[in-house]
Formats: sequence, structure tokens, C-alpha cells
Amino acid sequence: MFENIRMAVLGLRTNKLRSALTMLGITIGVAAVILLVSLGQALEAFVIGQFAGIGTNLVYVFGTIDNFGRPAPLTQADVDALSDPYLVPDAAAVVPTFDIARSFTSNVVFGSAQSTARVTGVTPRYVDILGRSIIAGRMFTEDEVSGGARVAVIGSRVVENLFRDTNPLGQNLRIEGVPVQIVGVLNVVGSASFGPGTDQDNVVLIPITTAQQRFTSNRTTSGERSVTAIIVEARDQSTVRPVVEQIRQTLRELHGISFRDEDDFIVATQEDLLTSVGNITALLTIFLAVIAGISLLVGGIGIMNIMLVTVTERTREIGLRKAIGARRRDILLQFLTEATSLSLVGGMVGVAIASALSWLVSVYVDNLEVVVQASSVLLATGISVGIGVFFGIYPANRASALNPIDALRYE
Repeated sequence: MFENIRMAVLGLRTNKLRSALTMLGITIGVAAVILLVSLGQALEAFVIGQFAGIGTNLVYVFGTIDNFGRPAPLTQADVDALSDPYLVPDAAAVVPTFDIARSFTSNVVFGSAQSTARVTGVTPRYVDILGRSIIAGRMFTEDEVSGGARVAVIGSRVVENLFRDTNPLGQNLRIEGVPVQIVGVLNVVGSASFGPGTDQDNVVLIPITTAQQRFTSNRTTSGERSVTAIIVEARDQSTVRPVVEQIRQTLRELHGISFRDEDDFIVATQEDLLTSVGNITALLTIFLAVIAGISLLVGGIGIMNIMLVTVTERTREIGLRKAIGARRRDILLQFLTEATSLSLVGGMVGVAIASALSWLVSVYVDNLEVVVQASSVLLATGISVGIGVFFGIYPANRASALNPIDALRYE
């Protein structure tokens, strides 16, 4: 075995450029698979951390989505019903929200600087139940909500984008052309952005009445102002499921839904949302890993091709070895070792590249810690060896089957 390994290494060193190009496909494939799997694991850990940061006792209520992608509106009457302690006794707090843009982000302007941010109408309890805090200034009051005051609390990303050299407190921010006065700044969550409206630091909070009156004229068929969602805080984690049932029963009765009909609303817990996001990230990771794995297949085909060429080039050597007593299995093992060595070295280089890229992503992407797990390294090593054996067995078997007389005559 050691002699076969020595000869395999010698063969690789004899044709350095050809060996390097052959290993390139395996290297790229292994690096891509490990990096994508590590990114998927980091993303899942990030999402779990975000949910853990705001507790696990929140319940979200949304309107159902129709065939045209439009959500059925919830109303203030729904908020009032869910706030009734006799109807939902296990609810500690009920907070309605209203996003002024269906595309999640709106234009925000200060002076000559402009940016986009998610603008949401809420009540003062919003920051408490989501575990946020005010690091400068204050949260707007219930009186300001009742009066539809044009005030706002902004996230740290908005401060960075618009107020780099200016104290934002007391300044007027224009949201879609409507001026509001900044009264507070939210704490830094440090969340990475994975799409429009998902960065929790790039937000502007305004009183929900201001959002409903200043930024839209839409009303429900009953003439009420709509809300985008309702967040209900259960007293503790053990009462989450009872709260879900109480919400469902209350809204079905309020909306006049018979026992045969489906709900016209959606009730989701943080656990449900986390499970859904986890399933999505897992499927995405598998899909990307499969795409990256195609390069492993291409690399394996490259190894088979080169080994076939090597067998042809070394036909006389094979005949000479057989003539002096080498058995068929010795020839088979020799060429199989060379193919496996090519694949294994390529895989080790791929692991090193994936580790370096993971480190770079962790450094340059905030709060996304990408770590190459030991299981991923072992999997990559196993895949590399498997590819070397699978794609090397045919050339090795072809070499071992050569007739020594014919091989010695080969020019």
C-alpha cells in the first residue's frame, strides 16, 4: 500500500499542471458544497437567535391572502375584541401594526440625503413586547397616538444613512413627502438584511393613527381603518396555545364565520414562523448544495478521463510490471490509489478554500458567524474518496486487464 501511495505521489509530481487542472473540479465542488452548507447553518442560527431575542410568547394575527395576493384586512374592531380580557384572558398585551407600503419599504428624506426604510404604524407597547428599547429620546405616547401626531422613532440604520453628522432628535424627517419629527432612536439589533423590510435596524416607527390617516385613504367595507397585523403577547410560554385558541374563537365569532367555513385570518406563533423559516433555509441549502455538487460530478469525470489517458501512456510500464510478476490486483490498486489521491488532495484544498471564505464572510457580514463544522470536513473527505474510487475504478480495471504481451509491444 505504501509503495502504491509513493508511486501515486510520484505520478502526480511528474505531471504537475495536468494534476492541478484535474483536481480543480473537485476543489471547486468541495469548496462550494462546504461553504453553502455552512452558510445555511449560519443563517438558521441567526434566525433562531433573532426570535430568541424577543422571547417565544408572541402570537401574530394576519389576514388571509386572496387569489390576487391581497391580504384580507384586519380592523380596529378586531384589535378591541382581542384586547378584551374576558374574550382573551391569557393575553398580556395586544399591539396592532400598519405598514404604510405593501412593498415593505418607503422613501425617507432628510435635507439632501435620502434612503428607504420600513415605516410601520404602532402603539407605544410595541417596543416593549418585541424586546426593543429607546437609547436616545423617548417613545411616542398614547396621547400622541390618539391625536395622530406626526412624530417618529427611528432605527440605527436610518441614523447612519441620513444623520451621520447630525443629532436626529428634534429633526424633521420626510416620509413619502410627509414631515414627521424624530423623538427617539431605537437600540441596535444588529440584524443582517435578507430582503426589503427585513433589517430591524432600518425601520421608522410612527403612531398607528398617523400611518392610517396620513399615508392611506383605504377603509374596509364597514368604513373602518385597516391594520396590517396584530401582535398578541401571551402571559408566558405555557399560555401560547390557549391564546391561539382564544384568538381564533373570538375572531370567528366577530366575523360571523360558521363552523363549516374556513378562517379569514391566520394565527401564527413564533414557533410556527421559526419552523417555516427553518424549512425554507434547509430546502434552500440543499438546493444550492445540489447545484454545487454538479461540479463534483464534472470533476469526477475529469479524473476518469485523465486516468484513461494515463493508462494509455503507461501501457508499456503496465506490461513490464506484469512480466516481472505483478498481479492484476496490484495494477488495479496502483491506478485506483492514483485516482483517489487526485480526488483527496483536491478535496483537502477545497476544504481549505471553504474555511478561508467562511472566515471572510464572518468578518464582513455583521452578526452572521459562518463556521465550517467538523462534520462538513469529514463529509467532504468521504465524498472526495468516494469520487476517486467511483471514477477511478474503470480506468484501473482497464489497466489491470491488459495482456502483458500486448502491453510490451505497445508503442
